[in-house]
Amino acid sequence: MLDTKKEPLYGKSLTALQSICAELQLPKFAAKQIARWLYVRRVKEIADMTDLSLAARTALAEKYELGLTPPLKESCSQDGTKKYLFRTSQGEYIESAYIPDKERATLCVSSQAGCRMGCRFCATGRQGLQHSLSANEILNQVLSIPESEKLTNLVFMGMGEPLDNTDNVIEAIDCITAAWGMAWSPTRITLSTAGVAKNLRRLLDQTKVHLAVSLHNPFHEERAEIMPIEKAYPIREVMDILREYDFTGQRRVSFEYIVMEGLNDSPAHIKELCRLLDGVKCRMNLIRFHKIPDSPYFSPCDEKMIAFRNTLTAKGIQTTIRTSRGEDIQAACGLLSTAEQQQKQ
Repeated sequence: MLDTKKEPLYGKSLTALQSICAELQLPKFAAKQIARWLYVRRVKEIADMTDLSLAARTALAEKYELGLTPPLKESCSQDGTKKYLFRTSQGEYIESAYIPDKERATLCVSSQAGCRMGCRFCATGRQGLQHSLSANEILNQVLSIPESEKLTNLVFMGMGEPLDNTDNVIEAIDCITAAWGMAWSPTRITLSTAGVAKNLRRLLDQTKVHLAVSLHNPFHEERAEIMPIEKAYPIREVMDILREYDFTGQRRVSFEYIVMEGLNDSPAHIKELCRLLDGVKCRMNLIRFHKIPDSPYFSPCDEKMIAFRNTLTAKGIQTTIRTSRGEDIQAACGLLSTAEQQQKQ
């Protein structure tokens, strides 16, 4: 039986759209027209691309579709955070979190269904990797939620390791930041990575988005215990790469540090953090540990979190404690999709 599934247009770069126009024998300038309909006007039907001829729209619709699908479920927190559950083209589940905060409206998006990094403190890591998301599936999270037009910022901090899906993540970022696309400033986007060193230079060379490195422990052996990626890409190798780039201008680098009581919050850890980050202009985000089922880890009390922050700040590292959002709807990455997977089994 022939597969009649059409290919999605959302997520296509200008170059890809030019190839489609050549394939369909449309004028070359039609690619920019299609891109404008997709990323500026956010058209809902190919038939609505009215500056294309009827013949062109018909030819386009025979092989392609827009490729936007609404979320399956929505959960709303008392603090205004919303969590959206999507089903992927391969039948798996991913989630996005919408986080309003005064003038800011941030969307936390996923780059993979599941994750192969295996971080011990992460619900997504327990799933393993089902598959990487296409550029279309990444953009669908941005364009298919009711608050899409309100978004001011985007963070790649949802399910998956973005630099384990570098091609599609960069393609999605290109659609969002390019002049022919949504034309966002790249400074509105932050990408979080556990430190896939082999793809880090490519991200830094090809985009201007902010970078957030999931650090969580400065000692090699201890970090490897909770983050297996440390064995393949030691954090010191990541730091060596970062020292090759300038973070004194618009682009910034930050470090994410989930504080787990008795595991990574001692004076020795603070001393080693200062040694590790020396020479890199950065900021540190301390994060309270969101409890996940059967986890042995706990977040310190508020007093200890504040003391940890103040000590790092006094040593010259700009440090903040990230406000926890959406705990009543399990906004921590991977919890909602894990529950959905379990129901499916």
